[in-house]
Amino acid sequence: MFESVLVANRGEIARRIQRTVQRMGLRSVTVYSEADAELPFVTEADDAVLLGPAPPAQSYRNIDAVLEAARRSSVDAVHPGYGFLAEDPTFARRVVEAGLVWIGPPADAIEQMGDKIRARNLVAAAGVPVSRGTESPVADVAAALVAGREIGFPVMVKASAGGGGMGMAVAADEPALEAEYERVRAFAQRTFGDPAVLLERFFPRVRHVEVQVLGLPDGRVVALGERDCSVQRRNQKLVEETPSPAVGAQLRAQMFRAAVDAAAAVGYRGAGTVECLLDTQSGQFVFLEMNTRLQVEHPITEMVTGLDLVEQQLLVAAGEAVSFDPDRVIPHGHAIEMRVNAEDPRRFFPGPGAIAVWEEPSGPGIRVDAGYRAGNVVTPHYDSLMAKLVVHGADRAEALERARGALAGFRVEGPRCNLPFFTELLDHAEFVSGDYDTGLVARMRG
Repeated sequence: MFESVLVANRGEIARRIQRTVQRMGLRSVTVYSEADAELPFVTEADDAVLLGPAPPAQSYRNIDAVLEAARRSSVDAVHPGYGFLAEDPTFARRVVEAGLVWIGPPADAIEQMGDKIRARNLVAAAGVPVSRGTESPVADVAAALVAGREIGFPVMVKASAGGGGMGMAVAADEPALEAEYERVRAFAQRTFGDPAVLLERFFPRVRHVEVQVLGLPDGRVVALGERDCSVQRRNQKLVEETPSPAVGAQLRAQMFRAAVDAAAAVGYRGAGTVECLLDTQSGQFVFLEMNTRLQVEHPITEMVTGLDLVEQQLLVAAGEAVSFDPDRVIPHGHAIEMRVNAEDPRRFFPGPGAIAVWEEPSGPGIRVDAGYRAGNVVTPHYDSLMAKLVVHGADRAEALERARGALAGFRVEGPRCNLPFFTELLDHAEFVSGDYDTGLVARMRG
């Protein structure tokens, strides 16, 4: 095992990774921007290195600055967290070229799965179900219209290099497709530096279900459970739960097999997530994408399995055996995660500001992964995620009840906060029933 780890990220995920690194007796080094100097992930690290000004391009996304920080702090390994450089194959390769251990999947796997068109074709060749769609980038509007007619409307227009719900639009007919194709293409070029666009069949009522996988040093890939991520706003997740209320034993086995096959197709190592769309009408699922990193919602898998996924990442990266029996992963109970964001609880617009009051709930089955505390400032430079409220119960009913109690004990004053939305959600009949889909939030907001 290596002796020191640089966490190339910020906020709650950097703090969470540091917790495991330090528990394992390793030295934790963090990098930070000028805007984040007072945040807990900086003050709690064993060492911290300033990267530069607040803009990500000058700090967290600056590969040269991050590698220089690694050199100056004499670390052995780099953990990218999620976001920023986590799924950048160039960064992964440069970390290895610098003689450091990369705590993540091989750069080639990141590259293959990062291109949605290439990933779709790869997993289809491995026998994983995919939706009807284009097998290569759509060259222009005319080609998009031809493809749209072949697939059948409505269609999903997606940036091939997109992720995290960004670069996606639905076109109900040909005029809409003309407009959305140009819009998504321009957005993809501006945001990802890659204008490639693909089209896929759009399912009006679906659930977003993902499978947590772990690629082991011996080449095996194991599935550690599924998570339902269907509570979304603007295609971005707000609430996740495990197990999914929509997935029974037979479907679960099928999804696990598909996820393992998808990961194995690119020689995957470490933690990753295979995301699927589950059609609520047919009960059939299709591959959506693979996230080649740790996910924001990984704590709920930890809660039901008792595993520390960051610990497993470190062990796999070091070429050591994981700390559990891969053939005997037995989940217990039900877990729910709510993403506590600095945003308006009705329209979900970001609401940065200074935190005057920060009071976290505690008690049996309650976990808070927070990136802030009272006195800190949520700036507009980064994602609005402040914390993750995670609850666990013997079953879904107990988890819901504990979630309600935890929300009542969570107090944030200063920036706008979406805690009231979760209170509303947990009493909403559709969510309580477990029979919901990705359109739930839109229906709640009318």
